[in-house]
Amino acid sequence: MSSIRVAAVQAEPVWFDLAATTEKTIALIAQAAAGGAQLVAFPETWLPGYPGFIWGQSALEQLPLVALYRSASPTVDGPELAAIRAAAAQHEITVVLGFSERDNGSLYMAQAIIGADGELLLHRRKLKPTHVERTIFGESDGSGLAVVDSPLGRLGALNCWEHMQPLVKFTMYAQHEQIHVAGWPALTSPGTSLLPQLSGAACLTLSRAYALEGSVFVLVPNQLFPRDPATADVTPPELCALVYGPDGSIVSEPIEVDVEGIAYADLDLTAVSAAKTFADPVGHYSRPDVFRLTVDRTARPVVRLESPAAEPQPEPAREEAVPA
Repeated sequence: MSSIRVAAVQAEPVWFDLAATTEKTIALIAQAAAGGAQLVAFPETWLPGYPGFIWGQSALEQLPLVALYRSASPTVDGPELAAIRAAAAQHEITVVLGFSERDNGSLYMAQAIIGADGELLLHRRKLKPTHVERTIFGESDGSGLAVVDSPLGRLGALNCWEHMQPLVKFTMYAQHEQIHVAGWPALTSPGTSLLPQLSGAACLTLSRAYALEGSVFVLVPNQLFPRDPATADVTPPELCALVYGPDGSIVSEPIEVDVEGIAYADLDLTAVSAAKTFADPVGHYSRPDVFRLTVDRTARPVVRLESPAAEPQPEPAREEAVPA
């Protein structure tokens, strides 16, 4: 395939309204497909929106909101994901979706890669939720650190500060990823000006570094938060959804800051090979004689229920043949 058109969504979810946000997701999938995109990417916990309240309230204060958030979070095999998978198949577009996954009594920061035929190519969970996210979200095992083959190329996705963990990134690079979705909650979250590590500028810096280190295209979708009118005019102009090329340059068409839209880019995967002629961190620019990384990608359920072994049954008596 000579050129691949991709789309990074910049939009605001219908906060904690699972049905309405699912409907909006399907509309954005249709919009991206109408724009010629063959892949569309959504932010971290797009369904049902990022729980920003966890950064400004104590655990006791946020209990009512946690209950609401839990009830609005989808299951991976529920009707909302099924409807989104059907939309992907209808529009023949690959979808990378971030969602708060409800699995019985627990929540996980999940991502799904859905093929253009509606098949679930990858279901993964954030390996380690960040800071106060751990008050409501659980951790994952290593089974989701995977890059999948698709007709568009080798696709992968990580959430938020997984892009700050060197060994997580190297695991993805080692699988020869070509197109990566960096799922962040938002580039203009309220209050992050006081925490530079959580700022949108930091998110983009880590995303660009990922593109450069891995020689990979990186899509950065953006979830819009309601803005404080007092600070609405001081957002840096680059804090919007975009796509980085494997040389670290911005390759997407510009979109407005703080306005819902879709950032499109046309990718030529030969640019990945060209970038790796300079530095391939898992090839000619590696030193396996000095460094070696072992990654356990075994799925580890908390409980493995085994059926009791069936008791051996006596063989039925055989009738002896009577000589004539």
